Amino acid sequence: MKILTLDQIKEIVPSIDLIPAIEAGFTAYSAGEAVVPPVGELLLDRGDVHIKYGYLEGDKYYVIKIASGFYDNPRIGLPSGNGLMLLFSQQTGELLSILLDEGYLTDTRTAVAGAIAAKHLAPRDIERIGIVGTGTQARMQLKHLASVSECRDVLVFGRGDEQLSRYKSEMEEHGFSIEVTRSTTDILQSCNLIVTTTASKEPLLEAIHVREGIHITAVGSDTPQKQELDSVILQKAGLIVADSISQCLERGEIHKAIEAGRISVNEVIELGNIIAGKVGGRTSEEQITVADLTGVAVQDIKIATAVYEALAEQ
Repeated sequence: MKILTLDQIKEIVPSIDLIPAIEAGFTAYSAGEAVVPPVGELLLDRGDVHIKYGYLEGDKYYVIKIASGFYDNPRIGLPSGNGLMLLFSQQTGELLSILLDEGYLTDTRTAVAGAIAAKHLAPRDIERIGIVGTGTQARMQLKHLASVSECRDVLVFGRGDEQLSRYKSEMEEHGFSIEVTRSTTDILQSCNLIVTTTASKEPLLEAIHVREGIHITAVGSDTPQKQELDSVILQKAGLIVADSISQCLERGEIHKAIEAGRISVNEVIELGNIIAGKVGGRTSEEQITVADLTGVAVQDIKIATAVYEALAEQ
């Protein structure tokens, strides 16, 4: 049994092409080739803990992932995310590896999924990228978008000047041109690819300001309580995409929009089916599209497998 440390994991991840690996995971999931039980969840006063697990049929492994988000941690000098992944043999049940990633792999696979959503759903001409949030995921989403878009003009929303200043300074070192704002209206009025990355329990983007032709990837709302988008945005959208329809019926923006009576489940398409070409994606540059990414265990299976096998080859 191998214990893989965060340093080892961070060193190997840049050498792995994760987009096709995680696309294959989404495709297998939507084709019914994955066994993914409902999410295990602990909702605590100061944070939440998710337990996601499953396997792909005919694969070598099964994976159990524990990841947490304690959003006040930065105030006491700790990261908000933590966790680990356990990789087992499907043949014998042996524990093959403990990946002590401290939430890094969860953050990475979430950011890769955001890039995949943009690859398949964003308008052809991305004028400006809007990022809602200034935390770890806000940084990683933008970094991974660079692999699917040439746009480097970015507007970032945050609630504090200090957080915005740090974000601007760090991301400009990665080649982005960053402007900051305290208004999400500015994001909606000037950006046509938007990613929301917060733990908000109240909508941050209002439907009244949504323009034709934008794509929104919502990644922050991964519990039944969280919501970043006004549900009317999904009602106005010409295409609504879920990473997992069954999961999005219980959590995320789709859950909230159905609960509010704004959309029906029949309007939702699964991302894996778009990747596989079984259903169409964006149909015009004027269409409004929304991707609701709540995080699916197949992403964890694929990234844990890729890291374990890459390190085994060294």
